[in-house]
Amino acid sequence: MEGAAVLLLELGVVFLLLSFLGMLARGVGLSTIPLTLLAGLTLGEGGVAALTEAGPFIEGAAQIGLVLLLLALGLEFSSTELVVSLRRHAPSGLIDLVLNAAPGFVVGLVIGLPWEGAMALAGVTWISSSGIVARLLDDLGRLANRETPAVLSVLVLEDIAMALFLPLLAVALAGTGPLRAVAAVALAAGTVLLVLAAAHRHGHRLGRLLAHPDDEQVLLRLFALTMLVAGLAEAVGASAAIGAFLVGIAVPASFADRARTILRPLRDLFAAIFFFAFGLSVDPGGLWPVLPAILVLVVVTTGSKLLTGWYAARRDGVARRGRLRAGTALVARGEFSIVIAGLATSAGLTEVGQVAAGYVLALAVLGPVLARTAVGPTPARAGHG
Repeated sequence: MEGAAVLLLELGVVFLLLSFLGMLARGVGLSTIPLTLLAGLTLGEGGVAALTEAGPFIEGAAQIGLVLLLLALGLEFSSTELVVSLRRHAPSGLIDLVLNAAPGFVVGLVIGLPWEGAMALAGVTWISSSGIVARLLDDLGRLANRETPAVLSVLVLEDIAMALFLPLLAVALAGTGPLRAVAAVALAAGTVLLVLAAAHRHGHRLGRLLAHPDDEQVLLRLFALTMLVAGLAEAVGASAAIGAFLVGIAVPASFADRARTILRPLRDLFAAIFFFAFGLSVDPGGLWPVLPAILVLVVVTTGSKLLTGWYAARRDGVARRGRLRAGTALVARGEFSIVIAGLATSAGLTEVGQVAAGYVLALAVLGPVLARTAVGPTPARAGHG
């Protein structure tokens, strides 16, 4: 058959499979994320079937899915709430770093990685998946819960920290000098702070720019702006995810509700592709040699993320049930961990990629399951949106 015909047939099968898995997951009261990841694992490298023509499309669409997930997350959190929460939760970010990066660094050294590889593995275990957590909170109806600002604050602190960590790691893996590392971090930090300040002070102007009676025009303008900012953020060494998140928080609260409603179908479509694509990237055969390291990291860092969420929610005066929900929401690892592992693999540290693949897949499944089994909702917080 012609390449175009194969592409369309493969995409048809993928979306039909995702539809079926979505109905199955919702029928049993679970998030769709674990089943979508496992479907990708089944069809990806070493799986039962390869997607010969659809692969490039899925890879590109997955990047759009990540950007839209972070845009939607930003729309749930105003710039004022963000600044207040960041000030309040700076200690939570420090606890998060100490508890969750240290296990990755120690295990990396134990399995014989050089310090650069251990540093990469520390980043893998440190950072929660903003994409998975954003979708999870929405799926479970917890966006308005009292513990959610604490969860989002930890995620935002991690994402901003990644704007500093990723350039530093790239320089370390390349073996270049400290001056270049300082310059890379300074550029990334300056960009993030500049955009954040502009969003905080001039968000109302953005609302006027996006406003239009026609929903199609709103969608096109919001999508175009997000892609442009995400691309610029990626180009200067921050990350596309941070750029998209900042666009979301820059949208004024008065316009955010309409933006969320218009964006939701597009976000759901591309987000499903993002999680499926991650599963496709994992080769099951490469996981066995590093399975002991994966299991140790899964057990230790599940506990450390629970402690992180518990501590952050306690700072907001949340009761014990909400603290537990906050901790379980942060367990999942995903997109940033894979980016970090990709940098290490490109530098020749393939063992980092193998550990990260199994580790992220395990927690991308375990995290949503733990969050789903955590105790039920609490009253909605005031000032949401």
